[in-house]
Amino acid sequence: MNASDRLRVAAVIIIWGLNFVVMKLGLQTLSPMVMGALRFMAASLPFVLFIRPPAMPWRYVVAYGLAQGLGQFGLLFLGLQMGMTAGMASVVMQTQAFFTLILAASVLHERVRTAQWLGLLLTFAGLVIIALARGQDAQQMTLAGFSLTLGAALMWAVSNLITRHAAQASPGYAPFPFIVWSSLVPILPFTALAIWQDGWDGVTGQISAMNGTAWFAIGYLALLATLLAYSLWTQLLQRLPAATVTPFSLLVPVIGLLAALIVLDEHPTGFQWLGAAIVLCGMLINQGIGLLSKLRTSIFQPTKSKKNGVKL
Repeated sequence: MNASDRLRVAAVIIIWGLNFVVMKLGLQTLSPMVMGALRFMAASLPFVLFIRPPAMPWRYVVAYGLAQGLGQFGLLFLGLQMGMTAGMASVVMQTQAFFTLILAASVLHERVRTAQWLGLLLTFAGLVIIALARGQDAQQMTLAGFSLTLGAALMWAVSNLITRHAAQASPGYAPFPFIVWSSLVPILPFTALAIWQDGWDGVTGQISAMNGTAWFAIGYLALLATLLAYSLWTQLLQRLPAATVTPFSLLVPVIGLLAALIVLDEHPTGFQWLGAAIVLCGMLINQGIGLLSKLRTSIFQPTKSKKNGVKL
């Protein structure tokens, strides 16, 4: 990873870390399906008028829109509504790295280093500690919320694999048009589910009652969390193996837990903070060994003498 890649990773971590708090705020006014429909309307409809469709088979656009849009965020919004705290959601969603690693190794036959497996196992232990530790007062995770969020993480992993397949089928495709046009796909399913769940009057009533917080949530989720962050994420997945890119998302819970503490007054326990520290240790093992290997190679790589061509 070069310096530009690391900047992309940092931007994605911050945007997605704050993302869960923004979702919770939006769900105070909107139901999950209405928020999903509005999110992807705002992420696609203003832009498809002047952005050309991505140069790739449409099956990848539709598959990604269903997996990432309807699957991942439909389940996540429901989970947040049904008792999942924002901080814990930012943690549980990172199980996508484990799902992606397994799918990438089995489906795409990507090579996974031993250090990556060890790092992810340690990170998994940290996630288990965080998930099992109880929160204070009413800030506790429900079984339904946990299960739905875990399903959302699986759908995120599926969308990662779709992105890798799209990159193989259409090398060098532009990520932004891909995100914009794939955001069209979940609008109708979200709208249909919203009408089925809330009724037409319920949907129109929610939209007419939207306050500044709800409008901010839709704008943040559409423009930053969807268009910007997922475009950067897709660029990384285009250029680098999924097993290298996805572990960086394990830093998202650090931002998510802090943001939930400050904005929503969610108080993690000592065990949850311990789990977050273990997650970071797993990240250091996962990525640090690879970086050390590259550094060692660059330092000790033999060079050739310009005069006689002998290796020095």
